[in-house]
Amino acid sequence: MKIERVMEADAALAASVASLLPQLAPHRTAPDVATLQELCAAPNTHFLVARDGDTVVGMLTLLLYRIPTGFRGWIHDVVVDEAARGRGVGEALTQEAQRIARDAGAIAVELTTRPERAAANRLYRRLGFAPRDTNAYIWRPPRD
Repeated sequence: MKIERVMEADAALAASVASLLPQLAPHRTAPDVATLQELCAAPNTHFLVARDGDTVVGMLTLLLYRIPTGFRGWIHDVVVDEAARGRGVGEALTQEAQRIARDAGAIAVELTTRPERAAANRLYRRLGFAPRDTNAYIWRPPRD
């Protein structure tokens, strides 16, 4: 297995993301090649994939950003293909994101995961993430 930062999107990558995304968020529409290219080209966005040979078996997006309280990171959209779970794919993706954030000077990296994702919760704790005592809120603009 190899972890890589994707710098150029193509139809094969879009197909891989389209097959992984429903395992994370079944209600979401998979991005097209142009959207993935925009994601990959963003300077502080690190779109990581795990490959087993030529097959993408996992993905993770790390955002790095500066705010008044420091330079931080946020991990989003971590998903490992069901067939590849239990083989260290999520761990490898997360460790690479942690390395990138550390090397960039981030003072913290945050992420969220649902409580029922027991394996993910165990993994993140094992990798040094600690639960935060906070409320999480979301705002969605109304749709016409």
